Amino acid sequence: MEAKSDVPDESKWAFKTADSTLHTGAEHAVDPEDLVRLSGREPTPELIEKARKALEEHGAAAVERYLP
Repeated sequence: MEAKSDVPDESKWAFKTADSTLHTGAEHAVDPEDLVRLSGREPTPELIEKARKALEEHGAAAVERYLP
Protein backbone atom coordinates (compact mmCIF):
# COMPACT_ATOMS: atom_id res chain seq x y z
CA MET A 1 0.00 0.00 0.00
CA GLU A 2 1.39 3.43 -0.98
CA ALA A 3 1.59 6.20 1.58
CA LYS A 4 -0.04 9.48 0.55
CA SER A 5 2.23 12.47 0.37
CA ASP A 6 1.25 15.87 1.75
CA VAL A 7 3.15 17.49 -1.11
CA PRO A 8 0.92 18.11 -4.16
CA ASP A 9 2.09 16.74 -7.52
CA GLU A 10 2.76 19.87 -9.61
CA SER A 11 2.44 17.91 -12.86
CA LYS A 12 -1.26 17.40 -12.13
CA TRP A 13 -2.14 21.02 -11.38
CA ALA A 14 -4.92 22.31 -13.63
CA PHE A 15 -3.56 25.86 -13.64
CA LYS A 16 -0.57 27.90 -12.65
CA THR A 17 -0.74 30.84 -10.30
CA ALA A 18 0.80 34.17 -11.24
CA ASP A 19 3.56 33.49 -8.71
CA SER A 20 4.48 30.20 -10.37
CA THR A 21 4.93 31.91 -13.74
CA LEU A 22 7.23 34.70 -12.56
CA HIS A 23 10.91 34.57 -13.41
CA THR A 24 13.35 35.40 -10.65
CA GLY A 25 16.19 36.34 -12.95
CA ALA A 26 18.28 33.40 -11.75
CA GLU A 27 17.35 31.04 -14.58
CA HIS A 28 16.81 33.73 -17.25
CA ALA A 29 16.22 37.45 -17.46
CA VAL A 30 13.08 39.07 -16.09
CA ASP A 31 10.76 40.04 -18.92
CA PRO A 32 8.39 43.05 -19.06
CA GLU A 33 5.37 40.96 -18.05
CA ASP A 34 7.25 39.80 -14.93
CA LEU A 35 7.98 43.41 -14.05
CA VAL A 36 4.29 44.35 -14.36
CA ARG A 37 3.23 41.39 -12.20
CA LEU A 38 5.90 42.32 -9.65
CA SER A 39 4.19 45.68 -9.27
CA GLY A 40 0.98 43.86 -8.31
CA ARG A 41 -0.90 44.76 -11.50
CA GLU A 42 -2.35 42.69 -14.31
CA PRO A 43 -0.38 42.96 -17.54
CA THR A 44 -1.94 45.15 -20.22
CA PRO A 45 -0.26 46.14 -23.49
CA GLU A 46 0.35 49.65 -22.12
CA LEU A 47 1.89 48.45 -18.85
CA ILE A 48 4.02 45.86 -20.62
CA GLU A 49 5.38 48.55 -22.96
CA LYS A 50 6.16 50.83 -20.00
CA ALA A 51 7.94 47.93 -18.26
CA ARG A 52 9.89 47.11 -21.43
CA LYS A 53 11.16 50.70 -21.56
CA ALA A 54 12.08 50.59 -17.86
CA LEU A 55 14.06 47.37 -18.39
CA GLU A 56 15.82 48.88 -21.42
CA GLU A 57 16.72 52.02 -19.49
CA HIS A 58 17.58 50.55 -16.07
CA GLY A 59 18.27 46.87 -16.79
CA ALA A 60 18.03 44.54 -13.80
CA ALA A 61 17.90 47.55 -11.46
CA ALA A 62 14.31 48.15 -12.67
CA VAL A 63 13.29 45.06 -10.66
CA GLU A 64 14.78 46.50 -7.48
CA ARG A 65 12.22 49.33 -7.56
CA TYR A 66 9.58 46.71 -6.63
CA LEU A 67 11.53 44.27 -4.48
CA PRO A 68 13.13 44.97 -1.11
